[in-house]
Amino acid sequence: MTLPPLPADESGDFGIYIHWPFCAAKCPYCDFNSHVVRHVDEEDWCRAYLQALERAAGETSDREVVSVFFGGGTPSLMSPATVSAILEKIAKSWRLAADLEVTLEANPSSVEAQKFAGYRAGGVNRISIGVQALNDADLRWLGRLHDAAEARAAIDTAATIFQRYSFDLIYARQHQTPAAWKAELRQALALAGGHLSLYQLTIEPGTAFGRRAKAGRLEGLPDEETAAEMYLLTQELCDAAGLPAYEISNHAEPGQESRHNMLYWRLGDYLGIGPGAHGRMHSAGTRFATEEIRQPEEWLAQLKRLGHGEACRQPIAPKDSALEYLLMGLRTRQGISLSRLRALDADLLDQERLSELARQGLFAIEGDRMRATRRGWLLLDSLLVQVLA
Repeated sequence: MTLPPLPADESGDFGIYIHWPFCAAKCPYCDFNSHVVRHVDEEDWCRAYLQALERAAGETSDREVVSVFFGGGTPSLMSPATVSAILEKIAKSWRLAADLEVTLEANPSSVEAQKFAGYRAGGVNRISIGVQALNDADLRWLGRLHDAAEARAAIDTAATIFQRYSFDLIYARQHQTPAAWKAELRQALALAGGHLSLYQLTIEPGTAFGRRAKAGRLEGLPDEETAAEMYLLTQELCDAAGLPAYEISNHAEPGQESRHNMLYWRLGDYLGIGPGAHGRMHSAGTRFATEEIRQPEEWLAQLKRLGHGEACRQPIAPKDSALEYLLMGLRTRQGISLSRLRALDADLLDQERLSELARQGLFAIEGDRMRATRRGWLLLDSLLVQVLA
């Protein structure tokens, strides 16, 4: 079944996600598909990405690319030459938007920061730095390999090379107080460009932190009330600094939002290239979910053998697209189009319960738009369970 037309204020954009699965170390909170290995044959991997892109272009060459995102893993372990080769392949295979956004995630170690100029010369125009904390004690606890001085140096370097740069911080850390977070966030805002990603620490199953928590060895995490106080403090300080939240964990000056992430939140199309990468694509009137093989060596071997690294490609039923649109779209300040949601699944929402939550100030319904309020964002997971019919 073909998806309904997009409302005028939601784009039908197309992006490409490149997943580099390798890291220098595995962070204890990380549940991403990342792997620590002794040696990577980068020339071999570069050829594989080019081959995967060539196959994907055969299916989507009529599209215009508005964003390319190098994620991981740690993409800044790639050489600028590899990044440049991938971007050259994309430029030869698709039409590029005049305002193409090319983002690369980077770790702020001194060695990697020195590559920034090479990435910029190769076509990257936006850098996203995984800082996570601005004090050495918490960086050690988070398993990061850099210190606070290196983080600040990497941010300074990015600011001199890129017009657009962002960095991440994690809050609600072990033994962290609202006062300490307020002081740290003020430091971050003084260093920030037009974008900040500020994530509340979550303890995921299967991670080192998850195992420690299960064994009762992860003490000092803030309780829900303290974490909520930190969240509200984050909104207050970022609003005052001119970087309001455009998504639960992402803050930007108007016009500096991550275009690639908006693809995800608006139910856009994107290719997923690389081990474990996910994609969402339309073909012949049907929307498909794709997933690449997770294990790097298995992905590489299949790609060489069959010409692609896909593990599966499945059609997405309109009702499942509706649920995805609701879950992703309500994370954004803009919210969702109710007419688009109803066209996908007219029976998804419990209208009576939704109206009651709106009366309580947890959702706002304005014309065709539905969004969660700031109070609603605090409780979004539980609210979504309540409004589903």
